[in-house]
Amino acid sequence: MKKNTLASLIWVRMIRFTHQSTVLSNDFLKQYDITAAQFDVLNQIGTYQPISQSELAERVTISAGGISRMLSRLEREGYIARSIEWKVKWISLTEKGRTKLDEVFEHQLQFQTSLIESCLSKEEQKSLYRLMTKVQKQTEKQLNN
Repeated sequence: MKKNTLASLIWVRMIRFTHQSTVLSNDFLKQYDITAAQFDVLNQIGTYQPISQSELAERVTISAGGISRMLSRLEREGYIARSIEWKVKWISLTEKGRTKLDEVFEHQLQFQTSLIESCLSKEEQKSLYRLMTKVQKQTEKQLNN
């Protein structure tokens, strides 16, 4: 029998939750004709626009190749506009993209909130947030070294 550490079991739970949450979000977002990854990308662009393609790739959970394909699709659908300044590709939402994000944002926020609020008290949520922030900042430090 393999012996796992508590930390490794926590990591497995985080990975499983992330995957399951994405599956549930994709199912929920079908009604808006958008995926969870597309929602994330539109939300990041909307928050930080104009944003460079390389900075966007660092902020989302999609591979560099995947982000290029997704941006091409979002551009074809009229949700984003790309421009090149010197060697930097800048990305912004179009009016159609802003409308789509506005249409979906509150619904996705409520959906994700319900996943957590259905099983954790406010105090548990605060503790989990504090602990996950601590873990995330540690991994961020390691990435920046």
